[in-house]
Amino acid sequence: MFGEEIKNILPIVLPGKSDSATMDMVVELLLMTGRSLPEVMMILVPEAWEKNTEMSEAKKAFYEYHSCMMEPWDDSASIPFTDGNYIGALLDRNGLRPSRYSVTKDDYVVMSSETGVVEIAPENVEFHGRLEPGKMFLVNMEEGRIVNDEEIKEEIAKKHPYKKWLDNNLVHLKDIPYNDCPLFLGEASLEKRKSVFGYTLEDINTIILPMGKTGKEPIGSMGSDTPIAVLSERPQLIYNYFQQLFAQVTNPPLDGIREELITDISLTLGSDHNIFEFSELHCRKLKIQNPVISKEDLDKIKNYDASPDYKVVSIPMLYPVEKGHNGLEDALQSILMEASQAADEGANIIILSDRNVSKENAPIPALLACSFINSGLQKLGKRSKLSIIIESAEPREVHHFALLFGFGASAINPYLVNEIIGEQIEEQDIQDFTFEEAVKNYNKAIGKGILKVMNKIGISTLNSYRGSQLFECIGINTKVVEKYFPNTPTRIQGIGLYQIEKEVAKRHHRAFSTQEVDANLDLEIGGEYRWRRNGEKHMFNPLTIAKLQKSVRNNEPETYKEFSQMVNEQAKNLMTIRGLFEFSNYDPIPLDEVEPWTEIVKRFKTGAMSYGSISKEAHENLAIAMNRIGGKSNSGEGGEDEERFYKNATGDWRNSAIKQVASGRFGVTSNYLTNAKEIQIKMAQGAKPGEGGQLPGPKVNPAIAKTGNSTPYVGLISPPPHHDIYSIEDLSQLIYDLKSANRKARINVKLVSEVGVGTVAAGVAKAKADVILVSGFDGGTGASPLTSLKHAGLPWELGIAEAQQTLVLNDLRNRIVLECDGQLKTGRDVAVACLLGAEEFGFATAPLVASGCIMMRVCHLNTCPVGIATQNP
Repeated sequence: MFGEEIKNILPIVLPGKSDSATMDMVVELLLMTGRSLPEVMMILVPEAWEKNTEMSEAKKAFYEYHSCMMEPWDDSASIPFTDGNYIGALLDRNGLRPSRYSVTKDDYVVMSSETGVVEIAPENVEFHGRLEPGKMFLVNMEEGRIVNDEEIKEEIAKKHPYKKWLDNNLVHLKDIPYNDCPLFLGEASLEKRKSVFGYTLEDINTIILPMGKTGKEPIGSMGSDTPIAVLSERPQLIYNYFQQLFAQVTNPPLDGIREELITDISLTLGSDHNIFEFSELHCRKLKIQNPVISKEDLDKIKNYDASPDYKVVSIPMLYPVEKGHNGLEDALQSILMEASQAADEGANIIILSDRNVSKENAPIPALLACSFINSGLQKLGKRSKLSIIIESAEPREVHHFALLFGFGASAINPYLVNEIIGEQIEEQDIQDFTFEEAVKNYNKAIGKGILKVMNKIGISTLNSYRGSQLFECIGINTKVVEKYFPNTPTRIQGIGLYQIEKEVAKRHHRAFSTQEVDANLDLEIGGEYRWRRNGEKHMFNPLTIAKLQKSVRNNEPETYKEFSQMVNEQAKNLMTIRGLFEFSNYDPIPLDEVEPWTEIVKRFKTGAMSYGSISKEAHENLAIAMNRIGGKSNSGEGGEDEERFYKNATGDWRNSAIKQVASGRFGVTSNYLTNAKEIQIKMAQGAKPGEGGQLPGPKVNPAIAKTGNSTPYVGLISPPPHHDIYSIEDLSQLIYDLKSANRKARINVKLVSEVGVGTVAAGVAKAKADVILVSGFDGGTGASPLTSLKHAGLPWELGIAEAQQTLVLNDLRNRIVLECDGQLKTGRDVAVACLLGAEEFGFATAPLVASGCIMMRVCHLNTCPVGIATQNP
């Protein structure tokens, strides 16, 4: 349309600007294309049309057509807009932001987040209203009237024959007929490939099997005391070096369960066309409802060359293993060149495939290839010409898929998982389903899991999440990140391409070593989720548990010293970031100048464990112990029995000094709040940031249901923390309300370590909190989906350091007390946390172990053999 001159207006979106400024630039561009302002806003911030049965055909077609061309701008927002002719506002599809308006009899319109910002005489009010999710409030200045949402949208939706364009052009994957496709001959045996791609028995039995059976992400018991990937001695998949980002305070996580209507994981594949033109070409795409696809679906796409509009090119993701990391680097470069050439030759779908692994050729990590091709094509200006499909044996758990979509993939076929499910059916591990049904179950479970990962950061459609890179990297060096994962935050140096290749080669050599007998290839046990001999190292293992329990039962300081020495030695042997620190400057001061131990223990707290996740006896035991030493125990979010608020005959007190509030649910009453020395607002939790806690149904016995004001034997999943708190203003209001409920109590806000937690902490301090808890990602007791246990949030060392420094920079540090928790076990841990800025310290797993827990990790099953985490008498 403009030919070469189009380059004069670039860049359309200036880098480094705020979200609002970025959106403003895109609005301006689209207005130049001849679209009206309301139409542009409908394109950028569509209603939730995908599952809305009430919406008119025309409007649905309008939204579906434009979804092929533009991802929804998705966040909790109320967006006012004007071009001089129109003035209006639009609410996002969730409708979490309040937007209220008043129309006066003397023809004024006042709109704000609350009613009452401008004094209006009641007799002058024509009517009050509020914006609803996805709806538009519009004033047409030329006509001098308020235009109804329905009227304006129906008019815009009928401007072009969108329905006809879609019917003629948009192809649905499910409608493509399937012709039986050839098998892959000459591939290495299933056992060999499992070994090459690093599958463990745990992956197969704990992750894949439950998903194939139930169609849901597996639940496990919380807490992670294994080393982060960069410190582990076992070869790690590259996915484990990335942590998911999540929303806390600055924007809200979503509740994907209750808000199902607004979520969607469908994607379209194909080329994008000129945004200035109005044509049916924009929707000449292939639509996939769940982009985790089976081999059958992939075969359909490969063979859909029958249509002249689709050209599919497959590129192998393999490199010659004897050439080492140079071979890997060259192979990645040549894949990029092939992809670029394919785009020039009119391909609109490329498949990156790691099939046909052999003795000579090892697989390139799928995430590395996907991210490099995605960012490489962007730099070459060709990214919008094609979609990327990943055909890989690597991805097996939700986190892997979320990363691949986050770095640009449009569909993923985990072919090895499909073969493993086939094997499980043959061996009758899965009995109630056919192969197709079990694969469908697995794909559905992954789809639901991805939805949850998106919801944690507050995004409701996969279309908006794809390519968003909402991850933080931990333990990959800057050079590799800048080249292969540009614009991903990484604050700790670590491995480079050389080590990444070594980890791949190590698995490859093990699988293709000289013996040709598959029986020699026993899979490794894994041991990520619970301690196993010869598995991944755990800080709490049979030896450390035994030492801690013996020392507290027999009151043996010497045995405790052995325990702490073991834990500190482990930390030194590359288990934690704090283990890498050494105390320099030994300049001792006399002991009588230090707080005595009787004062230090008053800074100790036990973690938030709800009555329900642990037993009555365990919960009360912690409260009595902390009250005796002057520390504080935490009720967790399950409420507390009123009998415990008063001392018993022996003078012991079972009252938890800290009462937790999570969206005002689960037993929060004024009596509960009054009997607290500290009230903790749970914005996020270390064990699973960005989502709510879970208490499986069998554990909710009548006594627990009564305490939490809920229904017996109905599982409790609290919504993502503070679904009703999506800004610092709301948090400030809640802090004020809680201070009004109990004037003597300190108000504590619980955050989780992630990049940017310092800024959030500064906001919380300004909102007049008294204590800020920065929790590590690895803590927790009770039940949680496995993905959330390992892959969201950061170690507390990074979070505490960032919070401390930001608060000092902003002159806010003297206003609040900074607290830290997450796998704290020994005096050394406390000392390191203290040096990084913390003044109070929370322990959860360690006090439970001291009480008798033996880390069987069956908290979620209600079968704890020592009675710590079960409700069965």
